[in-house]
This record gives sequence, structure tokens and C-alpha cells, in this order.
Amino acid sequence: MSATTPSTTTPAATTPAATTPAGTTEPARRLEAALRARLTGEVAVDDYTRHLFSRDASMYSITPLAVAFPRTHDDVAAAVRTAAEHGVPVVARGAGTSLAGQTVGPGLVLDLSRHLNRIIEIDPQARTAVVEAGVVQDQLNQAAAAHGLMFGPDTSTSNRATIGGMIGNNSAGSGSLTFGMTIDHVQALDVVLADGSTARLEPVDETERLRRAAADTLEGRIHRELPELVTAHEQAIAEGMPLFWRRACGYRLDRLAGRGRADPFDLAKFVVGAEGTLVLATRAVVDLVPKPQRTVYAVGHFDTTHGAISATLDALSCDPHQVEMMDRTILELSRAKIEYADLGDHLVGDPAALLFVSFSGDAHSGDARSEEAGTDELVAKVDALADLWERHGHGYHTLKLVTPAQQAALLKVRKASLGLLMAAGEGTRRPLAFIEDTAVAPEHLAAYTERLAAILDEHGLQAGFYGHCSVGCLHIRPFVDLTDPEQVATMRTVAEKVKNLVAEYGGVNSSEHGDGLARSEFNREIFGDELYEAMRAVKRIFDPAGVLNPGKIVDAPPMTDNLRDRDALPPARPLRTALSFEVIGAGGGTTMRDAADRCMNIGLCRKATGGVMCPSYQVTLQEEHSTRGRANALVKALSEPDPAAALGDERLHEILDLCLGCKACKSECPMSVDLAALKSEALHHRNEQHGTPLRSRLFGAIRALNRIGSATAPLSNLPARIGPLRRLLERTAGITAARPLPRFARENLVRWDRRRDRPAPGSAGTVTWLADSFTTYTEPHIGRAAIELLERAGWAVELAAGGCCGRAALSKGLLDEARRAASGLVGALAHGTGPGTPIVGCEPSCVFTLRDESLALLGRTAQAEQVAARVRQVEELLITAIDDGVLVLPQRSWLSGRRVVFHGHCHQKAEVGTAATVGLLRRVPGLDVAEIDAGCCGMAGSFGFEAEHYATSMAVGRDRLFPAIGAEPAGTLVAATGVSCRQQIFHGAGRTAWHPLELVRSALGD
Repeated sequence: MSATTPSTTTPAATTPAATTPAGTTEPARRLEAALRARLTGEVAVDDYTRHLFSRDASMYSITPLAVAFPRTHDDVAAAVRTAAEHGVPVVARGAGTSLAGQTVGPGLVLDLSRHLNRIIEIDPQARTAVVEAGVVQDQLNQAAAAHGLMFGPDTSTSNRATIGGMIGNNSAGSGSLTFGMTIDHVQALDVVLADGSTARLEPVDETERLRRAAADTLEGRIHRELPELVTAHEQAIAEGMPLFWRRACGYRLDRLAGRGRADPFDLAKFVVGAEGTLVLATRAVVDLVPKPQRTVYAVGHFDTTHGAISATLDALSCDPHQVEMMDRTILELSRAKIEYADLGDHLVGDPAALLFVSFSGDAHSGDARSEEAGTDELVAKVDALADLWERHGHGYHTLKLVTPAQQAALLKVRKASLGLLMAAGEGTRRPLAFIEDTAVAPEHLAAYTERLAAILDEHGLQAGFYGHCSVGCLHIRPFVDLTDPEQVATMRTVAEKVKNLVAEYGGVNSSEHGDGLARSEFNREIFGDELYEAMRAVKRIFDPAGVLNPGKIVDAPPMTDNLRDRDALPPARPLRTALSFEVIGAGGGTTMRDAADRCMNIGLCRKATGGVMCPSYQVTLQEEHSTRGRANALVKALSEPDPAAALGDERLHEILDLCLGCKACKSECPMSVDLAALKSEALHHRNEQHGTPLRSRLFGAIRALNRIGSATAPLSNLPARIGPLRRLLERTAGITAARPLPRFARENLVRWDRRRDRPAPGSAGTVTWLADSFTTYTEPHIGRAAIELLERAGWAVELAAGGCCGRAALSKGLLDEARRAASGLVGALAHGTGPGTPIVGCEPSCVFTLRDESLALLGRTAQAEQVAARVRQVEELLITAIDDGVLVLPQRSWLSGRRVVFHGHCHQKAEVGTAATVGLLRRVPGLDVAEIDAGCCGMAGSFGFEAEHYATSMAVGRDRLFPAIGAEPAGTLVAATGVSCRQQIFHGAGRTAWHPLELVRSALGD
């Protein structure tokens, strides 16, 4: 056996609520006091926290009375007892990614994801894992992968979905054809019952069931009365339950019916899919399955969505692992996002839909020949499917993806399909999940989908299609404006028609996303009166007082109650903003609230692995420190009667405080919620109300400070080495004494450029070099290396050193100063440099400000757009020169045979990606290049220098970056494009990081 616990970091902040906020109701005060007396975890009743937990990824919103964050199983039990005593319902919540409204409710919300997230044990021999409810699926898979195992259900939200949430929903995913659903992998559960007592649910024989039934407890009552109920309704269960196997609706009475005396009584499986209405699971024993070691894909290209669906049966005849479909809507949205655009490079023509079919192989022996033979077997299946499709006239091309590198872009888009579809909405017209979880037998899928599309056409609704053709489940989300009563009525009409259509084909209304608020209302019609009343009786047996998540599965409100946009948000009040949110992009809106309210709560910012977003959430695990949490907090503030005043609220700025401004949300969030811009605007309003802090003014004027520091070097470098002066600086300005300060260079880049002998102009033309505030005054050797490379590549280089882009001021909310700086620099570049000449630089945050924030500050003026269009990466120009033979790198240099690991700057990743930098490094002969997926470095410009943020900054670095570098041998080189990244790597990992351009220049020697 092996025990595995995820690495932990010290949280940088805890939920405020040391005192009850003013305005809290008396019931909330009493509940809060009782919870604080009994729980070791945090409790929050402030308006902002309650607002953040009023929403999940569905179209619903209900504000709870309080939110608690249990640390232990006993905390959960105490919270349920306390809520029951106060007559308050309880809703358990993991990542809050539920699509049907299961995790919103009016009482006490228990967030089980923050603390109850330990992997307690993995037993590779038994192929089981013991996990707490808040463990994220990908974290379990990473731990299990060391033993060649994985958790079978493969959800698209696996990087943030918790095991507890999957148990509540009976989640499935793309691999369910092979691995089934969550219900098939749960062995035992530790649960809290509705009266706050605890129980172990597991298969028991009749003797043990009778022993438990004899107890005068709620657990005893369940073991006593539930079998009697099942026996009384055997016929209704046999006749009323949908026959199709892949379902996540109602209570699973069929799992207990027809049980002989020798068959176990298994309550653990019975409560899977109950959406927290019967018990609250805190710990689970789950099965693990062998992880396929080899997977290949056939990607069919089709001219119509119907054509792709019609090709499903041929695919199923070839014994695949999965068959998935995505339509043109998803494909076009993926092409528009840097994060997902790679898929388009692999496609042939302009398909209206793709059908991707995977074939997987078992673990191999390690012998290279058997490995190759196993892969060949899978490839043969792909070829056989392609031949079958061609014979039957299905599609016009089949793409073969064999290696993980070839498959990466496809899998990334498949995982992001929901978010990408959500991004297609404009304003309050959004793709909504109210008919998206139906399923029919695959042989009926084409006919069913054709008739469903006709229903949508009849009511004038547009929708995107994607999902699991292999199990007859397509996720279809029509675009609806919930603020329009007519469209709400249309939504309901369509939901009823689709429900009836599903029944006609013998399918299910919910196949993996549950009933929640969206579908529970229809359960009486779906199951019939007798079976529905039996389900109501189940609820009464488990939960006599209706404490656990009432209104879901049975006794539900109408599906059109509690709608997010219609019921929860008042009209936005006028607000003057310094940034243009029309330029930033608000999904059809033009206001700051529109930009924040683009968030559809799918929770990708809570992902536990991969990418950058959201660095502070990854180390605090607090909802308010996710992009989703901050966006929702801003929506609340911007919905107040005086939004300008609300933007100065201290609680709001506690929530915004740990945003590092990495801009990863702009590219990694499918809705492109630009939290960095939103935070800058909020800080601007706060500064107007409360004054600008001294430290913000200092950091906002960093170019002037660096210029003075360079002019007075080396004297200006002495204070950084004197401990008492550093501690004084920390006390007076809040600049931490724990971190080394940059060293100013007397011979800065401007002086070097003035004094040097320029080479004869090359044939490539003139390029403008943006002399940023950092590589000009503190790291001029990097600027020199880059300029020399450009000149070797045939460019004449002109320095633009007269101004600042405004990035530093922008990050501190000094938007008037940032606008003046941007206006001056843009004007100088537009009039003082050649039209159309490239503008390049070393520091991504400065260079890309010209492409992004300058437009938001200045508007889409002809001048600003002209300058933005000229911004290029140095690496692009150098790659062209190398490939054209103009810049020749020696075949042997000191880099030959060396390995370099590269860490990209967050703003570079957000704006253009890192492909050009990696491509340039790979053109150095003999250099082995690896890009590390280590997220944000945690430095984020001034953030890592600020005393109260230093611990968070280092925790972010320790999360992935420092371990990734520490795992490399001492001889491995480290490269990073950002000045902040290089500072953080040196301070936190003890390694000197090169700028990639330095390395390439060094390969030339001399």
C-alpha cells in the first residue's frame, strides 16, 4: 500500500469574517455564532462571500444564509447538526461546476473543496483509493498514475471537478463506454446523515443489514424502512425506470430492487447521483482501473453535423474506447483562442463537424518491439474505421493522430468545449444547459438529433452540438436571453418537448449532469406517480426534516424559478470608467459589469493542474481568489445603486488583492474574462476615493526610479545590501526586506547605444527597439544581446527610449498616469518611427501593453491601432532570418549537447503564446529545449516585492516552478523571457535564468 497526500502550501489569506458584517440578518447571526462555536473551519456570512456561493455553472442563482469551510469529517457533522437545529437547509459543494443548479440553495453552503482534499491511501494491489470529498479528479489520477492506474470516469472538468461532486452527480465522461459511470466505481462512503450523525455506507449482507436496522438511530431507520419501501414498489421500479443504462436522474431504486437474501444491500451505490439530498459524503473508497498506455485517434471530417452523428454506428462496430463529436461552433471558437488554436493547424478543409474516435491498448511489457506492435494494432483499427467510413460514404477525410504530441491540441479543445461554447454568448444571450444532458441509444441518435434540431428551428433557437456519441449523449445548449420573459417561456416549452421526445426514443432526460433545478420538476412525469411518490418517500426516510439540499430530484420548484440573469441582477447603473471595456471585449456589452459578467462559472480558473490560471487560487484554494470569484464579486459591486462607491469597498479589495495581473484569464478562460483590466479599473476607483498609497506611486513611477538609479550607480545599489535600510523600507513603504532588489547598471542600454559604433545597415530594413524600464536600466546586457542579434540578421535598430508604456502605473490603478504615458509613447512611435516598421522589445509585459492595454486606455484611435499592429516578437524576426540563411548559427558552440528548460512570461502566453521563443531556441544547433508547464512564477512585477504578498508570491513559485527547475541537473540551463520570472527563479530556485535571446547571441561566440 502507499499513502499519498497532495503537496500543501501555507494559505496566503483566510476568509474574513472575524466579526459579523453589518446588515446581516438575525437568523444569520445566530447560525454564524453557533457554527463558530462548533467548527474548526472558517465561517463567512458577509455579503460578498454569500454572493460568490450563490452561483454554480448553471443558469441559477440563490443567495445562501452562510458559507462554512469544514476542515474535518466532524466539522461536516457539526455543521449539519447546527443547521438542523436552526431549521436551515444544507448544500454541499465541491468545485461548483454543476450545470443543473445542484449546488445552490438558500441555507448553509458547505465548501468541501478547500480543506477536505487529501488522498489518504492508494492500494495498487487492490486497485482502490481512499480519498476525501474535495480531492480533484486529476490529482487522484496523477497519484494513481505512478501505479499505472486511474479513476475511470473521465469528465471534461477533471482538472477541477472533485470526487465528492462526481459522486453527487454520478458523473461519467468521454470514457464511459469503457469505464461506466461514477456509480460503478464507488465501494464505500463515509457520510453525514441529515441529523448530523455519521455512518459508513458499504455493501452489507442480510445479517449485517438486520443488525444495523435494529438501532434506534437514523441509520437504523434507513436500513429498516428502505428495503420495505423497495419491496412495496418492485413493479413500479421495474416498469418506471428508464431502460437506458447511462442515467443520472431520480433515486436509483433499481440498484436495490430484485435483491435476493444472498445479495448485498449496497447503500453506497444507492446514494451516488442523489445530489446531496440524502447524505453528505466526506470520504470515499473508490475503484481504480488500469490506465491505457497507448491511445490513437481517428478524426473524421464531415460536411454536416448530422453526417458525423450518422457515422457513429460504424465507429462503434470497431470496438472503440470513445466516440466524441464537436460541431463547427466549437471549432470556430477554438480557432479564435490562442490557448486552443493549434487544433486548426491539423484539420483538413473546413469541416462542419468532427467525430473523433479513440482506440486504447493495455499496459505493455516494456519491450520496444511489443510496444511498437501494440501501437500498430491500434493504428490498424484506425485504418479499418477509415476504410469503413469511406465505403459507407461517411465524411470526406479521416485524420490519424498516433503520438501524444499529435493528440494534444485535440484533447485540449475537447476538454474546453463547454467553456468555448459558453464564450459564444453575447450580453445576456447565453448558451444554456436545460436540454443538454439527454441521451438515447446510439442507434437512435441520428434520428433523435434531427428531430431535436427541428424543435429548435421551430422556436428560432440556435445551439452548439458536442458530446459523447458513443453513449448517445450530446450536449446541446440553445442560446437564450433570460432577461426576456418570452424567451424564458420558449425555453420551458422546448424543455417539455425535448423531454417527451427523449421518452419516445426510450432515453433519459439526464445522463450525467443530474436533475438539479433544471430537470427535477419533470421527474413525476418521467417516472410516473407511483415511482415518484416512492422517491419522495426515500427522501423522507433519509431526511425527515428536509435539511439536505431540498428542492432537488423531488419536490422541486419550476425550472424557470431562481434564474440568474432574470432574478438575481438589477439593471446596471451608469459608471464612468477610465478603461474602454468595449475595446477590452465584453461579449456584446460595453460596460465594466458586462466584462465581469461574462463569467459563466464553469470554474476552469480552479484547475488543479496545467496552465497558469489562477495562480493565487492554486495556493489558497479559496473561491474568492479564483478568477470566477473575483469576477462575481465585481458583478455584485457593479450592481449596487452606486457602483463607483462600491468599487472602493474594502471587502471587495480583499478579494481582488491577490490577483497577480498575470492575464492568464484572458487566454485560458474560455470567456476571456480579463481580470487584470478589471482590477486596474477597480483600483483606480479606490484610489480616487481613498487616496493613492505611497508604494503604488513608487512602483507606478518605476521608469523614473530606474533611470535615477542607473544615473547614480553604483551608490544607488548600496541600500539594497544594508539590512537596517531594507527593514526601514519595509516599515515605511511595505517593500519586503526578504527579497533582493534589482541592481542598477551605470552603463545602461541608452548610454551603450549612444557610444557604440553601429554596423552598416542591413538589407532587412529598420526595426524599432522598445527600450523598456528594466532591460534598459537593470539588465542592459540582455538588450545589447538582442540588438546585436537583430543587426546580424540584417536589421537597422533604432532605440525608442523616450517614454514608458504605462504598464507599471496601470497595474496600480493609476490610470490617468498610465494614459498619459501610453499617449506619449504611442504618439512618439507613430510619428517618430517609420510607418509599418516592426516594434520589438525584450520585456513581454511592456511590448504587449502596446497591443492590448494601450487600446483600452486610448480607445481604438488610428494612431493606437497602427502602433499595435506593428508590434512583433524579436523571435519571429530572428526565425525568419535563420530560415532564410541570413543569420547563420554555428553548428558547434558551447550550447551543443546542453539542455535548456524554458519558462514563458505570463503576458506572452496570454497575448501570443510561446511558440516563437521555443522555435528560436530549437534552431540553435545541438541545444535540447524543453518548455516547462509551471504556471506563473509568482513574482508578477511589483507583487513579489510587496511585504504582505511575499509569502503568496513564494508559494506560487513553490507550487510548480521551483520543483520543476529543482528536478533538473545542475548542468541544465534555465531560460525565461520575463525580468520578474528571472528574479523569482534566482531567489526561489537558486538558479540563474538566461533570457532566450542571450542564449542565442552566446551561440555566435565573439
